[in-house]
Amino acid sequence: MDDLKPELTRQTRRELTRQAHRIRNRRVLITAISVLVTAALCTAYVWADIRDLVPGVLTNAPVSVQNQQYGGRLISASTALTANADTSKTIDKQKAAKLIDTLRSVEGVGSDISVVIAQADGTVAAEYAASATREPASTMKTLTALAAASSLDMGTTLATQTFLLQNGGTNTVVLKGNGDMLLSAGESDSSHVNGRAGLLTLAKSTAQALKQRGILSVTLGYDDSLFGTDRTPKNIEENNPDNLYYTPVSSMAIDGGRQWNGAAPSDPDVFETYPTLSQTTATDVVSAFRTLLKQQGITIADGNAAQTSGTSDRTPIAQVESAPLSSVMAFMLRHSDNTLAEEFGRLLALHTKQGNSPTAATAAVRAQLEKLGVDVTGLTMADCSGLTPGSTLTATTLVQVQERNLQVGGAVAAAEGLAIPGLVGTAANRLGSAQAAGLTRVKTGNLQAVSSMTGNVSREHGGVAAFAVIVNNPQDFTATRSAIDTFVAGLTAL
Repeated sequence: MDDLKPELTRQTRRELTRQAHRIRNRRVLITAISVLVTAALCTAYVWADIRDLVPGVLTNAPVSVQNQQYGGRLISASTALTANADTSKTIDKQKAAKLIDTLRSVEGVGSDISVVIAQADGTVAAEYAASATREPASTMKTLTALAAASSLDMGTTLATQTFLLQNGGTNTVVLKGNGDMLLSAGESDSSHVNGRAGLLTLAKSTAQALKQRGILSVTLGYDDSLFGTDRTPKNIEENNPDNLYYTPVSSMAIDGGRQWNGAAPSDPDVFETYPTLSQTTATDVVSAFRTLLKQQGITIADGNAAQTSGTSDRTPIAQVESAPLSSVMAFMLRHSDNTLAEEFGRLLALHTKQGNSPTAATAAVRAQLEKLGVDVTGLTMADCSGLTPGSTLTATTLVQVQERNLQVGGAVAAAEGLAIPGLVGTAANRLGSAQAAGLTRVKTGNLQAVSSMTGNVSREHGGVAAFAVIVNNPQDFTATRSAIDTFVAGLTAL
């Protein structure tokens, strides 16, 4: 009996093995069938979701955009200004001339006025004193915008970075700016331009990188060397009372240096008032970052952070990115931000290797305009923003800049960022007629002795137009401003 046990055991094992194989094969088959059924059900649901037959996030319906209603006309903020426009459709020269005559005849406008109306191809339909040199105020920004947008890569971003320098047992975190003057003190906000990069996000990432290295105590330094020491156009202070309109260009700033003192707008991208601007924007950022980094559990040595170099050949341990330059340019144009205009001039000068100063910036803008074939006769640039006294140009130059904006090319950001009368930017309250709503994009310009506007127009009956109007020494500023608004609205009917 005992001699039969090994044989019976081997038979039992073979049978158990066969049973195990059958069970495993059955499970594989059931699993395969389940996967196929699940995939089929998922595919069917996705198909139904896309066609909006069942609840879900997928759809093939057109994407909705923010719209606003003006005078019976529905305005879409995403609509391309000259989409489907017939750029060859001519303007009635008599109607254009009459529109200019009406503007000139308004009591209070005075005699120091230049006006040009042109077609997209550059053909002038009507003009008055177009070659006279005038002070442009903030319409100067359109020159800077076109020059910068046609040369810089407008899809790039500006990084604010932290580096770790280790020397003799001392760990130093260096905060380096690369030109983002629209930082926020909080988390990075992907839904806005102003605050796209947040210092709190940077502090959290920096603290995490330090803790991973076993570092809990550091000294703090910063690198604000990007724009050198010459950061302010000469005499700009004459038009900058109480530091309301300009702060020196900087490698980093929070909200452009605006000191809201508890009255910040709910939307950081939309505001109409001008709070005092800090004149120490980089050190403001350093101070805020110090506090935020401490809150993340990092001890920072007492004392003021020192200007520090030596990061050029190192990899940052953390960084946050600004909105693309195209979005920053739109913000600059719509809010007529003088500092950002100067910064675009400086970035252009650095890019074209013309120097690192306010005068290098204006030289770089002029050189790029000449390269684009813009007539710069009579152009004197005291700065890149139009705020500094002493700038002059002609209405011809302004309108030729707009003609380039109407052309398809790499400088599209210079056109897309223009304000829309009645809707956004400095032109939000400049809609001259409800019938013209959504048909114009403009850049305004206002100083004590200047009222100006330039831009481009989608005409009601087809075709497009470019225009420029400059009034110096108006006898009645309010009447002149209103007359310009009515003139621009009238362009849409040409």
